[in-house]
Amino acid sequence: MKPMSGAQMAVTRASGAAKDWTPDSWRSRKVEQVPDYPDPAALADVEGRLAKQPPLVFAGEARNLKKDLARVARGEAFLLQGGDCAESFAEFGADNVRDTFRVLLQMAVVLTFGAGCPVVKVGRMAGQFAKPRSKPTEVIDGVELPSYRGDIVNGMEFTAEARRPGPERQMQAYHQAAATLNLLRAFAQGGYADLNQVHRWNLGFVSQSPEADRWRETAERITESLRFMQACGITPEATPEMRSTRFYTSHEALLLGYEQALTRVDSTSGNWYGTSAHMVWVGNRTRQPDGAHIEFLRGIANPVGIKCGADLDPEELIRLLDILNPTDEAGRIVLISRMGADKVADGLPPLIRAVQREGRTVVWSCDPMHGNTLTSSNGYKTRPVDRIWREVTQVFDVHAAEGSYAGGMHFEMTGQDVTECLGGAQAIAEADLSSRYHTHCDPRLNANQALELAFLISGLLKEERDRVGTSPAEAG
Repeated sequence: MKPMSGAQMAVTRASGAAKDWTPDSWRSRKVEQVPDYPDPAALADVEGRLAKQPPLVFAGEARNLKKDLARVARGEAFLLQGGDCAESFAEFGADNVRDTFRVLLQMAVVLTFGAGCPVVKVGRMAGQFAKPRSKPTEVIDGVELPSYRGDIVNGMEFTAEARRPGPERQMQAYHQAAATLNLLRAFAQGGYADLNQVHRWNLGFVSQSPEADRWRETAERITESLRFMQACGITPEATPEMRSTRFYTSHEALLLGYEQALTRVDSTSGNWYGTSAHMVWVGNRTRQPDGAHIEFLRGIANPVGIKCGADLDPEELIRLLDILNPTDEAGRIVLISRMGADKVADGLPPLIRAVQREGRTVVWSCDPMHGNTLTSSNGYKTRPVDRIWREVTQVFDVHAAEGSYAGGMHFEMTGQDVTECLGGAQAIAEADLSSRYHTHCDPRLNANQALELAFLISGLLKEERDRVGTSPAEAG
């Protein structure tokens, strides 16, 4: 895959890419959530250097993800998407990457083994550095400074120097993403994901948790199944899927200059791909149909997610699908509902009905995190696990009632032993939040809470399969 050139643009347009689209055509549209860089020349220099860097992911990998997501859209698999709210430069390390990957593996195994459903694994990793903000500035003790927009833009410390947007941060983000991807590929393909190792995947603090016995029981049942399979001649050597896994990356495509710089033409298809991640999504604050973010996303061939809040008009959703997926390609679009536990019953059914009325092929996923954020009495931004779980169960109920398939979950979570979300089997209380509250932005589930939810979701999927006696897609 090569950086863009004028000649390639012409070839791409001729090969059937989005009409009247170029990687920089978004610059003619209104762009939301853009940082105010004080030195435009320095920004242009960084973007030019990024455009010469190797791609982080490859077109063939993105196409594989699209095929996997098409299976989810048909009800033949389940999408598990999770990772950090916002990756940070300070906390980056091999152990943190490994631990988050390990929890996602555990969650996927619980879902696969408990519900008999293949799981497509997508991390919020190797690129989730930028965050949208509700206000461009914040005030502390009478001092007003630019809001923190993620390490790729500025620093979290409340000083004028740290909050000044720095273009060079994009280069640091690129190199950290490359290192993270190297680790993820090694873990996924180098033997760490071997199902024979399930007993070794437990984190130390999880082994002392209320979920430990349930995980050990699952791991033992898997081990017994593997022994039987190997006795029948089905071995990891003959079946690579038993000792490796496909693992994809994703992030919100918020910083469009960075995304444009990492956009490349695929030499085999002539299509444009964003090479910053296998999948990108557009958020609630930037999904204007005539805005810059939608203009950029319509021209790349990657799978694209759309965050769908309770305020999204069903007709606007159809307009977005018309723009982003005019040929209704399976696996192209993931609709990620993020309503809040109190709004699912009213907000989700009209969107499902509009999609069904128009006969569109999408993956329906649920982000139960963002709509359930509150501030505790002691001042911490947090999310109660019981509200997260209530949104999940309501989403399953609504999809069952509407005859559609709840095909995925999207979590902000970490492999670290944090105390950022209230409740769960650990019964984290408001007084506990301060003990290990490490997030740079929004509160995340810790490994115990994430694994607990995986068992609960596995039960919901199994109930659905048992109810209809076949694949979840045929529930209606």
